[in-house]
Amino acid sequence: MTTWAGRTAAEISAAVREKRVTPREVAAEHLARIERLDGRVGAFRTVRAEAALAEADEVAARGDFAGLPLAGVPVAVKDNLAVRGESTRVGSAATPNTPAGEDHVTVARLRAAGAVVVGLTNVPELCVFGTTDGVLGTARNPWDPTRSAGGSSGGSAAAVAAGMVPIALGNDGMGSLRIPAANCGLVTIKPGRGVVPTGAGDSDWFGMAENGPLATTVEDARLMLSVLADDEPALRSEPGPLRVAVSLRSPLAGVTVSRPYTAATREAAGVLMKAGHQVRRADPPYPMSLAVTSLVHWTAGTASDAQHLDARLLTRRTRVHARLGRPFLDRARSGAAREQLRRRLEPFFAEYDVLLTPALARRSPKAGPWHERGWLSNVLANTNYSPLTPPWNLTGWPAMSVPCGTLPSGAPCAVQLVGRPGTEYQLLEVAEQLQDRNPWRRTAPLD
Repeated sequence: MTTWAGRTAAEISAAVREKRVTPREVAAEHLARIERLDGRVGAFRTVRAEAALAEADEVAARGDFAGLPLAGVPVAVKDNLAVRGESTRVGSAATPNTPAGEDHVTVARLRAAGAVVVGLTNVPELCVFGTTDGVLGTARNPWDPTRSAGGSSGGSAAAVAAGMVPIALGNDGMGSLRIPAANCGLVTIKPGRGVVPTGAGDSDWFGMAENGPLATTVEDARLMLSVLADDEPALRSEPGPLRVAVSLRSPLAGVTVSRPYTAATREAAGVLMKAGHQVRRADPPYPMSLAVTSLVHWTAGTASDAQHLDARLLTRRTRVHARLGRPFLDRARSGAAREQLRRRLEPFFAEYDVLLTPALARRSPKAGPWHERGWLSNVLANTNYSPLTPPWNLTGWPAMSVPCGTLPSGAPCAVQLVGRPGTEYQLLEVAEQLQDRNPWRRTAPLD
C-alpha cells in the first residue's frame, strides 16, 4: 500500500492526475496523520476534516486534472489569510469569530489549482513575533519539540515539517516565512514586491509583507510559487555562473551569529563554488540606523493591524508593541527610510547576483508561553536569534531560506539566499543546486 503522507506535492499531484490515487484518499490519509500527531506539534488552530473531504470530492469531480498543477494536494493556510467559511483569528482573542465570506486571492488560486485546504495554522497574536504561541495555541518544532517552531508562520511550517501536509501557505513581514522554515528544515521564498498578491491580515505592513510557500523541496516551492503568482509552472534550468557574495555578519550591531550557522553558510559557499559560481566574502553596507528602521516599521505595522481591535483583549506584549508603533505610522507609510536603504544596497547587488548568509543567528527559543512574558524579553529573544531577515522586507527584494547542515541537537540548520528584484526563480535554481549536492531529510521522524 502506497503511503501519501510525507510525499511531495509534485508526487501527489502527478499520482492524482494519473489516477493512481483519488483526492479523497490523499486528504483522508493526511487528516489521519494530523489527528495522530498534532497534539504533540500544535500546528493547527482548526482542522477542516469534513470540509476537506468534501473539497477533495469536488476536485475529483472536476475532471480537468491535466490543468491542475496541485491536483488533490492537501494544503494548510496561515490563520491571517481568509478561508471561505472559516474565521480568521490571527492568533488573538480580540479578533471576531466570524466566518469569512470568500477566500483570500492566494487561497483561491491554490484551490483553483486543485489544492484541498485541510486547516488553518497557529500564529502568534497579530503575527508579530518570531515564536508561535498564544491564547489559541503553541506550535513546536517537529524536529525538536522543546523548541518553538518559530514565527509567525510557525504553525504552517510545523505542519509541513511533520508531514501533515506537503505544502503550506504563509507570509513574511520581517522574516515570518524564513524564520520558521529555517527552524523546521523547510524551503521557503519570500517573493519580491508585486510577484504574489498581498493584503495579509488588515495590512501588508506598508508593503513589507509577502505571501509565499513553505515546502520540503525546491521543486514544491517553485510549483507553489508559480500558482500563487499565477504564472505558468516554471521548469528547472541550471543557472550560469553567478557572482555570489558570502556574508557571516549580522546586520544588527551587537548580535553575533553562532558557530553552527556560520559553518552551514561556509558549507553552502563551498557547494556553490564547486557548482561553478564565483564566490567571495563580502558584507553588504548595512547602515547603523538599520535597527531603528526595523523597529519603527515592526511596531508601526502592529499598530496598524491593532487599531480597530479592543486593546483590552490583546496580550500585554502586543499592546505594548502597538502603542510604541502608533507615533511612527506616518513615518512608516511614507516609505522614505525603505527607499534610502534600497539606494544604499543597490550598488552591492549591482556587483553581486546573489547574497548568501546564515538564515538565523542561533536556534529558536524554548517553546512555551512567550505571550505571557514582557515585551522587552520577547523583542530581545527575537532579535538575538533572527537578525538577518528584516532588511529584505524593508527593501522588498526576494529572499529564501534553504536547509543546510544540522545543529548539535540534530535539528536542521539553514542558510539565506537574497537576490535583486525579479530573481525569484534564479534563487530557486541556486537553492536546487544546494539541495542536489547536500540533500536533506524532508520531514521530522515523529512516528
